[in-house]
Amino acid sequence: MNNPNNPPNNPLDQTALVGARFIAPWFIKGAMNRAPTFVLAAMLSACSMMPDYQRPAAPVPAAWPDNVKLKISAEPVRTDWQKYFPDPRLQALIATALENNRDLRIATARIAEARAQYGIQQADRWPNVNLNASHSASLTPGSVSLTGNSLLNRRNDLNVSLVSYELDFWGRVTSMNAYAKAGYLATEEAQRAFRYSLIAEVANAYLSLQELRERTALTEATVKARAETKELVSRRRDLGVSGDMDFLQAEGAYQASLAEFANLQRQQAAAANLLDLLLGQPVAEIRDLPAGRSLAEQGITPELLAGLPAEVLLRRPDVLAAEQRLIAANANIGAARAAFFPRISLTGSIGTASRDLSGLFDMNNRAWSFQPAISLPLFDAGRTSDYVDIAAARKVIAVAEYEKTIQQAFREVADLLSASDRLTKQLAAQSANAKAQSQRLRLVEARYKAGIASHLEVLDAQREAYASAQGEAQVRRLWLSVATQLYKALAGESNDIAGKAEQ
Repeated sequence: MNNPNNPPNNPLDQTALVGARFIAPWFIKGAMNRAPTFVLAAMLSACSMMPDYQRPAAPVPAAWPDNVKLKISAEPVRTDWQKYFPDPRLQALIATALENNRDLRIATARIAEARAQYGIQQADRWPNVNLNASHSASLTPGSVSLTGNSLLNRRNDLNVSLVSYELDFWGRVTSMNAYAKAGYLATEEAQRAFRYSLIAEVANAYLSLQELRERTALTEATVKARAETKELVSRRRDLGVSGDMDFLQAEGAYQASLAEFANLQRQQAAAANLLDLLLGQPVAEIRDLPAGRSLAEQGITPELLAGLPAEVLLRRPDVLAAEQRLIAANANIGAARAAFFPRISLTGSIGTASRDLSGLFDMNNRAWSFQPAISLPLFDAGRTSDYVDIAAARKVIAVAEYEKTIQQAFREVADLLSASDRLTKQLAAQSANAKAQSQRLRLVEARYKAGIASHLEVLDAQREAYASAQGEAQVRRLWLSVATQLYKALAGESNDIAGKAEQ
């Protein structure tokens, strides 16, 4: 509350005091002439119907599950995607998406819209002062005038006006301003969340495309190898060494590899189209695009630093956005409660009026008007009370949504961290299996050419080697996708957006 011994010099406070003198004489009576009127205005302005905001406790365990291995640190997770994704081609694609993606443009435009709405609401805390100038002229004919003579009237006005300025005695305007501010910050946090999500989606689409390319190349090599095997079996059949059964097996394996090759080409085309959509333009139109790396050379390391669950999750932009929506719901209660109390507004002007333009700047022609107004709800059939109930219910919903967002974030991070650890072991085993099956295929093919092994053994070795190599590519891409999703799930920045908004 303001100190009465230090009266403010703000002209807005002086305006509020003048309004208080006109509209509330029953409050002050003779004391208005003895005490500074700004004291009453300051006391009333300190009132607020908005509940004090307290962040709900995070409804998650105090520690990560036992199956999650995570290095504990108080440092925020690094969010520099250029360091996290070292592939130069992927970096160029992400940069293109951040510039051209239409959904990101929409999210950015929504920030501008919310910022403008916040600015409009914040402007309501200040009076609207207008400079007005007008000229009027009228001629009354003698046939209708009282004197029987024609009357020519001219008037020139110049004034500065105060337009319907509401004195925020009960904090209604302040609550609405807090509501708009929280909405703006929630939109900004949502845009940050979408930005992280877009980076992860582009990386995942690129990795999926790389996987399909590697699998397509592997299948193409398999088609070539099986074509050679079929030709070899055909010659051996002509020599009477192999029978029709061996040839039909070789033909079937060859046709199956052709079908799989066509299927992978179809999937590869679809993956390329998805990447074009995320980028906002075809990859082929990007100039000077660097060469990409294979899945094994990506260099993505998901060994991220993090702290305890609450410390990690409360930095996530989706959680921060949910909290800002909760703050907005809390502020809305204050605005709804303030509707029970009188709304006091001031309208006035001061200036000059003259018949001649030259007299507009003569101080003897001063003119002023002052129109304070008070509006007090008496009976509205419970409408105002219902608005308070609605605001309270929406806050309960916002609290539940905030807690649900944290719980979902906890599950997402725990699942991804657990999957990363398990996939690391699976990838090591799959790579070892692929290497062993490849060596086995070479031995069986050599034995077959020497006439020691049967063609059935060759087909089995080819099938196992092909499946293990395909499986290795799929598991590696899945491990990289988990690492990509971890970037989004654990991303958080230490900058205070709320602080920037207040500046």
